[in-house]
Amino acid sequence: MTPAARLSAAIEVFSDIEARRRPAADGLKDWGLAHRFAGSKDRAAIASLVYNALRRKASAAWIMGEASPRAVLLGMLKLQRGLAVEAVAALCSGERFAPAPLTEDERSRLTAGSLDAAPAHVAGDFPEWIDSSLARAFGDDLVPEMQALATRAPLDIRANTLKATREQVQDGLAHLTPVWTPHSPVGLRVALGEDGRGPALHSEPEFLKGWFEIQDEGSQLAALLTAVKPGEQVVDLCAGAGGKTLAMAALMANKGQIHATDTDARRLAPIHGRLARSGARNVQVRTPRGRADPVADLDGTVDCVLVDAPCTGSGTWRRNPDSKWRLRPGSLEVRRKEQVAVLDRAARLVRPGGRIVYVTCSVLPEENDDAVERALQVHPELRVDSSLLAPELATHLEVCTRPAAHGLQLMPRLTQTDAFYIAALRRAS
Repeated sequence: MTPAARLSAAIEVFSDIEARRRPAADGLKDWGLAHRFAGSKDRAAIASLVYNALRRKASAAWIMGEASPRAVLLGMLKLQRGLAVEAVAALCSGERFAPAPLTEDERSRLTAGSLDAAPAHVAGDFPEWIDSSLARAFGDDLVPEMQALATRAPLDIRANTLKATREQVQDGLAHLTPVWTPHSPVGLRVALGEDGRGPALHSEPEFLKGWFEIQDEGSQLAALLTAVKPGEQVVDLCAGAGGKTLAMAALMANKGQIHATDTDARRLAPIHGRLARSGARNVQVRTPRGRADPVADLDGTVDCVLVDAPCTGSGTWRRNPDSKWRLRPGSLEVRRKEQVAVLDRAARLVRPGGRIVYVTCSVLPEENDDAVERALQVHPELRVDSSLLAPELATHLEVCTRPAAHGLQLMPRLTQTDAFYIAALRRAS
């Protein structure tokens, strides 16, 4: 396919996503099935165009004066890819599978369009209804923080120290020239291709041997900050596929016990294969059955409860830009109720003197400081204690994270990670 034909295809996919309010991945998959002549490079290039358009949906529509799929794609080419008007015009020749030629208005807007007078939700490319929440969190830094959250995410991996050092993983993947991540002592970053795709890491021999896991550096830091130690009793209350469970197992050197569970048994399914590959032997997966509480026998005995809480995922908008435009007030309220429930459950599990580490991949204060504040009010035996976080790492991160009332807020502009919130609470002895 020519670049112009790829642009036409991207406009078509974007139109389908907008009309049916569906995830971008679903729209791209259906387009690929209906156009089997398109090769893998074509599909990757089209996906890159679509995801970039979703990242800059509001700002692209602003400079083009309309929010049609064509206008958003054209505006994105200027804002995200830096194409001059003549380069865009060359793609829009109207020949064969190319988009129709630019109108005079489109030429004018691509030449002179500016975000100088755009409101924050446009310049920062986020839904207007969360403007006040984000302003409360970021103040005068709102737009630059959100613009950073609209960039493309890097590809990070975590060396599994149960089997290999970071240096050994780096040597094994030398053909991919990975570099050390800025903050995690076990992280490596692999360069993306021009089409935005990373290499097929799942097929690398080192991955199959369990030497590393694919994990954003922010998620690595959240696990490291739990400060779990060999011999401790730990509950990962929202373990999901087990990324942080595996990271904590390595920190504990297979000594002690991690009880991994989740309210949704389906989310736990991938953890078993990952555990076997990793060599982690101190993890007990507790799959929920019916209404029975899978960790009821542990109440009041746990040294550390990790609450990787269900949330809106707003901190991962670099990876899932379509999700921010599908976010609704109702879904935020559902997540807040789930956060209340899981923090209440953690409060019953933790032993006197033990700790709860509360984590979200969110930038919304309702899910972060507000959730912790509510827990403090309802559970007077709990208090915020930042000294419980891994001291050396926490001290390092304090100089490059957003200030928060009760925890640390990682942000891509400052830490080059997904946006994670981490807070530690101690139960009184």
